[in-house]
Amino acid sequence: MRPVALFSLAFLLAVPLAASAETDRYRLEKTPEGYVRLDTSTGAMSICTQRRDELVCRMAADERTAMQDEIERLQAGVKSLEDRVARLERAPAAPAESSLPTEEDFNRTMGYMERFFRSFMGIVRDFEAEQGRTPAPGANKT
Repeated sequence: MRPVALFSLAFLLAVPLAASAETDRYRLEKTPEGYVRLDTSTGAMSICTQRRDELVCRMAADERTAMQDEIERLQAGVKSLEDRVARLERAPAAPAESSLPTEEDFNRTMGYMERFFRSFMGIVRDFEAEQGRTPAPGANKT
């Protein structure tokens, strides 16, 4: 029973501390026009005015300008990407066969490979002859 009581006590003490930390996040300062609200964790400032029994806050002018500049920058980037996608979609697609080698290219490559393997097998035969070994019957067949 004792662990439950300790847990309950710890919980009851932690709730007000968490609420206190959240309420301490903002500071209000009185001005002739209303209030300035400072978010102590981010540094953001808002101008607040009293309207019909409620406090209405809006971002300070310098933050609004910075946010508007960022929105315009992002909109320009999106426009640029949309234009690029449109250009790519209008461009004729290259046929798939153009990326494959021609018959002539294939035959030339096969010729290179055949010469390489014949030369390599000659080197192997010479090496075996130097070592005094004779190749096993059928070893020269590929």
